[in-house]
Amino acid sequence: MGKIIAFANQKGGVGKTTSAVNVAASLGILGYRVLLIDLDPQGNATSGVGIMKKSLKTTVFDMLTTDASADSVTIKTKYDNLAVIPAQTTLARAEYELGDTEKGEYVMKDKLSAVKSKYDYIIIDCPPSLGMLTVNAMTASDGVVIPMQCEFFALEGLSQLMFTISRIKQHYNKDLNVTGILITMHNNRLILSMQVINELRKHYAEKLFETTISRNVKVSEAPGFGAPVYYHEKRSKGAAEYMNVAKELAERI
Repeated sequence: MGKIIAFANQKGGVGKTTSAVNVAASLGILGYRVLLIDLDPQGNATSGVGIMKKSLKTTVFDMLTTDASADSVTIKTKYDNLAVIPAQTTLARAEYELGDTEKGEYVMKDKLSAVKSKYDYIIIDCPPSLGMLTVNAMTASDGVVIPMQCEFFALEGLSQLMFTISRIKQHYNKDLNVTGILITMHNNRLILSMQVINELRKHYAEKLFETTISRNVKVSEAPGFGAPVYYHEKRSKGAAEYMNVAKELAERI
């Protein structure tokens, strides 16, 4: 039975989508069967694995708001063992539709229950908010990975996110846990970076991934080619770091 992991952070620009795409692709390279779900209306995870958003007839929006099954909206990518449920900007409407639906928090959980056995990992790229889409993802998930930058505002946002996770655990998903906190865009020459990491170690030592993701040109370039970084430049530092995160994630789970 596959494990469902939500990549979540209500703060934008922290490398959340980049991390979801690259960890999913790295797990596929390691031989695991992976489904990546784009739950962000911006659809960056969709284009990040080479899917043209304009050409899509069905998306995750259809899965969440109609009778469409998860299988019917899944697309196989050209990358090893990696399938995707894509998104377009129409997904923004799902926030309201799910809010008006009885037990709307459980829609994704119900839809994914039919396909969990087909995958080893289901990775959900959440939107940068704590609305109904993120609640749906966390209600369906076994764990949450929190990508975050080394800055003090990120620490404030982490407290808010931890509170949200505890509320969802209390009301909708008693099995939900924080799988790990992933430091992104790391620069070990900055004193601030070390201060933030030291603060995290004080409070969340067992949750921090050992691997941190450095600022890396190849990681930034890869989405423009519709490719995870390993397929864009497998000898890059970013490809090696995300592969290590994928291995660590598999060990933790």
